[in-house]
Amino acid sequence: MFDLFFAVILFIFGSMIGSFLSCIVYRLEQGKSFLGGRSFCPKCRHYLSWTDLFPVLSYIFLGGRCRYCKQRISPQYPLIELATGLLFVSFLSASPSLPNLIFNLTAVSILIIIFVFDLKHYIIPDGAVYLAIGLALVRFFYFGNYENILYALSFSFFFFLLLVLVSKGKWMGVGDVKFALFMAFFLGWPNVLVALFVSFVLGALVGIFLVFRGKKSMSSEVPFGPFLVIGTLFAMLEGEKIVDWYTSLFLIQ
Repeated sequence: MFDLFFAVILFIFGSMIGSFLSCIVYRLEQGKSFLGGRSFCPKCRHYLSWTDLFPVLSYIFLGGRCRYCKQRISPQYPLIELATGLLFVSFLSASPSLPNLIFNLTAVSILIIIFVFDLKHYIIPDGAVYLAIGLALVRFFYFGNYENILYALSFSFFFFLLLVLVSKGKWMGVGDVKFALFMAFFLGWPNVLVALFVSFVLGALVGIFLVFRGKKSMSSEVPFGPFLVIGTLFAMLEGEKIVDWYTSLFLIQ
């Protein structure tokens, strides 16, 4: 019962963080600072009241429209809030200690920004990826997990860097190389290999599907950052354990 209560609280907190992450993504797109200023409707610029800012619920109660100008609100906002809440809860089972949980939840928040921004604009924002690298280095030295770091760097950062140099940026972007550095230090070995495997397989499957549906051609550019994010989250979550934990929350003994 306590686990379920704590999961609900963490979901609410996560969805609130997700609302803030949507604000960060929007202000990054506009080249504005996200450190100050009230939230406003991107269509009519009207400042939002506290009743407009309940994660997910406000979107539902308002029928997906702004209270003031009646223009449609992008479903991106409730989706980010919902995804952040669910991911925060998921990491309860994948974090053996409080410091580990804090590192994981911070990483999740940064990864969501990278996922959404790269998916929309085909670029990984420097501010987010540098913050991710900084977090990974702090975690790396905090836990003192120095074993096999060269393997992790070789199979991620140096491999991606080689792809960029050989293809002159056609196969892989510089942002992906920076992200690979984060993966190496945050995931370590062999988790980084798992993340890369999931990323490349998923990226290939989605690419083939888009070409088959006529949405993309073989020469079309597809952002790889979202697949790297999914692969990283998969490696962090240890999927099999999380399914068992979710089941145990609602299992009647």
